[in-house]
Amino acid sequence: MNQATSPEQQKKHERNTFIFLAVFLAPILSVIIVAGFGFAVWISQILFGPPSA
Repeated sequence: MNQATSPEQQKKHERNTFIFLAVFLAPILSVIIVAGFGFAVWISQILFGPPSA
């Protein structure tokens, strides 16, 4: 940020960034990671068969 931004503007920007990260980015990434892992397990079971005891 440049020196022209006031502390109020900076706080507002930081708050908006936090809300974006906490409300949107973290849940979306969590779903993508869990779905990706589930898909990888599913594909591996198609290729190599289910785990045997």
